[in-house]
Amino acid sequence: MAPEMNDGGTHPGRRPAPPVAADVANAATEGMPAAAPAPGADAGATERGADADVETPLAPGAEGGDETDETDTDSNTPPAHLSPPEPDPAPAPDAPSVDPRIAAVRRVGAAGRRWRAVQLGACAALLAVAMTAGAVAVGALRDGGGRAVATSAAVPPGLLAGGDLDAGVTSLQAHLRTQPKDFGSWATLGLAYVEQARTQGDPSRYPQARKAFDTSLSLRADNDQALAGLAALAAARHDFRGALTDADRALERNPYNERALCTRIDALVELGRYAEASKAAGTADARRPGIPVFTRYAYVHELRGDVTTARRVLTQALGAATGPGDIAYVATQLGQLAWNQGDYPTALAHYARALAADDGYLPALEGRARAQAASGRREEAVKGLEAVVARYPLPGPLVALGELYEARGAAGDAARARDQYALVDAWTALARANGVDVDLDTALAAADHGDRAAALRAARAEWARRHTVHTADALAWALHVNGRDAEALGYARQATATGYRNAGFLYHLGMIERATGHSAEARTHLTAALELNPGFSPLGARTARSALTALTALTALTAPPAHTAPRTTEGGR
Repeated sequence: MAPEMNDGGTHPGRRPAPPVAADVANAATEGMPAAAPAPGADAGATERGADADVETPLAPGAEGGDETDETDTDSNTPPAHLSPPEPDPAPAPDAPSVDPRIAAVRRVGAAGRRWRAVQLGACAALLAVAMTAGAVAVGALRDGGGRAVATSAAVPPGLLAGGDLDAGVTSLQAHLRTQPKDFGSWATLGLAYVEQARTQGDPSRYPQARKAFDTSLSLRADNDQALAGLAALAAARHDFRGALTDADRALERNPYNERALCTRIDALVELGRYAEASKAAGTADARRPGIPVFTRYAYVHELRGDVTTARRVLTQALGAATGPGDIAYVATQLGQLAWNQGDYPTALAHYARALAADDGYLPALEGRARAQAASGRREEAVKGLEAVVARYPLPGPLVALGELYEARGAAGDAARARDQYALVDAWTALARANGVDVDLDTALAAADHGDRAAALRAARAEWARRHTVHTADALAWALHVNGRDAEALGYARQATATGYRNAGFLYHLGMIERATGHSAEARTHLTAALELNPGFSPLGARTARSALTALTALTALTAPPAHTAPRTTEGGR
């Protein structure tokens, strides 16, 4: 149970952190429980059972060993989606041309990852051997009777966390070539693909993930591992209603499925159903206490402004973490919490601990660079973010690096910044092509660094789907940059009417209030933004300071002259 758990009431929300590698690693050890453990019992001991002796007839259409049209259980040929796509293949003469923006994103990410491939190759080969031997030891052999066979975790749980994710995928692929009826490993492979897409900026993994989950379900219909995986996939694609539906389906089969419990919290927050998200966090904490649940429990408290509880839960979770993946994940969450409050030394200390556990953990590398920039260590920040986007060109670090270039203003920096923003557009095109709803990403990036009209269209579309504080803030700012400040003001106030402490939201509100003539309120909110997190954005913070200076000067000019009481003689004459 989370330390000193409080009842959850209505609370503000924002986009929760996407599923992390630590969650995927836990999925590798989850199986179908024989029976749901009673509340308070060791749920994990049942849910993570090997289930190696369970045999279930294949789903209709899979008779004879065909999990999908692409899988032949009597052949050593793997399904097409087992193998990762070749990087930037040249299209055939009659093939449709590849969008050059998509090719650019793939080239940037692939070039930065090549150095890692050599290191991971040998590791993957050794792990594949060890994994296969382990499968034989537990009797996870192909069943000649044409039935699906579940095994114990095909890959060591820690393998899918941190920098070993690619090696974990390789090992799962190798395992499934020899054990194609292992529905649990198909589900875990799907989750690993989702995680690769999220962390490596390659949404083309999402269709592969869907095929892996479908294969798992064809082997055992309605198995909770695959259903929870579908929920995670839907959330990654920003289909939060679908994520909630699939998470609920998984929980009907197994109320203790950790992945489904966590995705349900995420989906409710993303849909703006904050009271329900708080209740879901409490339920998950009671059923499956552990780091993935603790971090979300802390996050729900942070969303409603309870930073003290969030920090306490994360600190105690870090104390309980043992694996490098868990340590890196929780320490990074603490670093982000400290950065949001403007405590950069503490944030840097947490990021250092995360990177000591896993020196390639992307969120920690990005967070450290942001904290360095806010601390005045701009050159270190630029180098750090350049290294991040060279490996994984995702929108967040791309925009952050572009803004650092703009703020630095050295020779060539303007062109460098434009290149980063162009890559954001390329990533958006790639994500859209692979079924990801990117309207919120489009609105946030394009409002400041792209097509403002497109930003407003995207923000309106996202608001039509879900009413959260983040969509309210994005719509407010898109309206502002399009000169529609009177309409923007209501959304900006809605975004900041909760307890969540976000300097960017306060900055947007202050600028919109200034534009609508609410000078006193603008001064209050711009000051609050800079006091909370003075380095929240290289460009935004600079603009906020300039606006405050102008507002102060205007106030001095328009203030009525001070009245001086008339001097009187003794006696009042």
